[in-house]
Amino acid sequence: QVQLVASGGGLVQAGGSLRLSCAASGRTFSSYAMGWFRQAPGKEREFVAAIRQSGGYTYYADSVKGRFTISRDNAKNTVYLQMNSLKPEDTALYYCGSTNSYSSDYRRWGSYEYWGQGTQVTVSS
Repeated sequence: QVQLVASGGGLVQAGGSLRLSCAASGRTFSSYAMGWFRQAPGKEREFVAAIRQSGGYTYYADSVKGRFTISRDNAKNTVYLQMNSLKPEDTALYYCGSTNSYSSDYRRWGSYEYWGQGTQVTVSS
């Protein structure tokens, strides 16, 4: 069982930055790929970014590429999402997920076994 706790959301003006964190319980964090997804009101959940177990491979949605950076610190059992140049359309509830698969499609919600509670990001225009 893995427990994930997401934090770092808040209200920011367009063009601003936020850093989300997702802290995981357990001693096997390094064996989990991690992903961030988001869901805006009235919209479906969408992939944002993912990072493989070693941190050597990262994946991004086209809508955030060049603005967001996913990283992980396996010593701290934490994955981060640095969000720069935020836009109002980035407003959503952001979720982190984990999977111990080494071959999943990390862009799919269904590939993850565990989820955090979500942290709200609101970008004002």
